[in-house]
Amino acid sequence: MSNRTEDTDRIYVDQRGIIERFSFDEQVVRVFPDMISRSVPGYGTVVEMIGVMAARYARPGSCLYDLGCSLGAATLAMASLVPHRDCRIVAVDNSAAMIARARQLIDEARPSLSVNLRQADIRDVAFENASVAVLNFTLQFLPVADRDTLIRRLASALQPGDILLLSEKIRFEDPHEDDLQQALHHAFKRNNGYSDMEISQKRTALENVLIPETLATHESRLRAAGFSEVHVWFRCFNFLSLVAIR
Repeated sequence: MSNRTEDTDRIYVDQRGIIERFSFDEQVVRVFPDMISRSVPGYGTVVEMIGVMAARYARPGSCLYDLGCSLGAATLAMASLVPHRDCRIVAVDNSAAMIARARQLIDEARPSLSVNLRQADIRDVAFENASVAVLNFTLQFLPVADRDTLIRRLASALQPGDILLLSEKIRFEDPHEDDLQQALHHAFKRNNGYSDMEISQKRTALENVLIPETLATHESRLRAAGFSEVHVWFRCFNFLSLVAIR
């Protein structure tokens, strides 16, 4: 269980009459590292391995895109391991609060790779000279109708042998398995100090904001966009990460 500090996630600790839609505002930014580590099983491993895989696949002189970068964890993982000093990371998030805090953290870290932070909608970003693209628990927050287009655009921007790293919360086609995996995820959160009320209220806040899809849907979309290989490299409960090779 996490120690109680000023950066501990207590957003949903008190009962609310009206629960507003979840957003990545200043309140969430203040507690985000604690929130994500206590809510997403294996998050630290996923971030670390993004760096490992980027180091393997990044082409010299290319751009690495961290789309929905939040506080820049994946950006810093890539910057610390990619050996090509002429690579550039483009980190994009639509939350002004996230970008402001990410800029502070990245400035403090002084990465050896150039990092271009942008506050923008990832659907509006032009992808240039890309070799690695990261959507680390990002696609799930886009409207379902916009997901195919974004993945197709990313595939078109990558060359054969380049990669897209896609991490998502998923749902299962079998209702029994879906219920089981959600129950296990909630048990994980309880073990990390969240109460049943906190779990319930956050789940309500995320309804129609985070819309999960099945693994089969993700695989079909990636292959239809032009990725030649799609592999699950990490999974825990209803969270997984894929590497899609162009």
